[in-house]
Amino acid sequence: MSRTLVWFSAGAASAVAAKIIASEAPKDVSYVYCDTGAEHPDNARFMAEVSEWIGAPIETIRSKKYASTWEVFEKRRFLNGPSGALCTSELKVAPRVAYQRPDDIQVFGYCAGEDGRAERFRQNFFEVRIRTPLIERGLSKSDCLAMIQKAGIELPAMYRLGYRNNNCIGCVKGRAGYWNKIRKDFPEVFDRMAKQQRALNAACWHEDGKPVFLDELDPTAGDYRAEEISCSIFCAMTEMDLDDAA
Repeated sequence: MSRTLVWFSAGAASAVAAKIIASEAPKDVSYVYCDTGAEHPDNARFMAEVSEWIGAPIETIRSKKYASTWEVFEKRRFLNGPSGALCTSELKVAPRVAYQRPDDIQVFGYCAGEDGRAERFRQNFFEVRIRTPLIERGLSKSDCLAMIQKAGIELPAMYRLGYRNNNCIGCVKGRAGYWNKIRKDFPEVFDRMAKQQRALNAACWHEDGKPVFLDELDPTAGDYRAEEISCSIFCAMTEMDLDDAA
């Protein structure tokens, strides 16, 4: 019988995906979290509460080569590019590939509206058998945020600070609005990345063909507004299903 792997990212969407799978009670299931060494420490609290909610432990795995995103940047001398960020491939993809088995069914928290992302994953990792229970049930990210709150679980600190995703603090995929918010909330991270950019002579993004270095970033540039938390009909239907399965 195939093993089911549920990839928990410490975000609301992956938490709800884990709850759905737990309600189905598969016989051989593992809930797994890839630690990047650069996420908010409140994630440990959130993971413990989600573990209690789904009634199963969440295993933590890590890269055997790098301790954090910062170590990837420094040793590989690269931030990101058109094909993505090395920190993602080294700290999330590589540990996942090392952990998985050929016959696993792997569960990811892609939300309704992210069908394209899920399809790209299938194309890039055609050997992986994946399930997307949130897409199956039409659940949006806002639905997932609301369901976590209704379960009595406090959202992770990054959500409470107004970030749209519970990513690493100082994500190289961010742009002006994001980095100006990091400048306000985590000034030490902003300063560290500004120095890292100069050390590598590389920026996280370009505008008009020119690199944008953080130490030159206009503090008023960008607009990083928090998403609204609300429930849809699909949210209520899923909660009813989960109550029936309890």
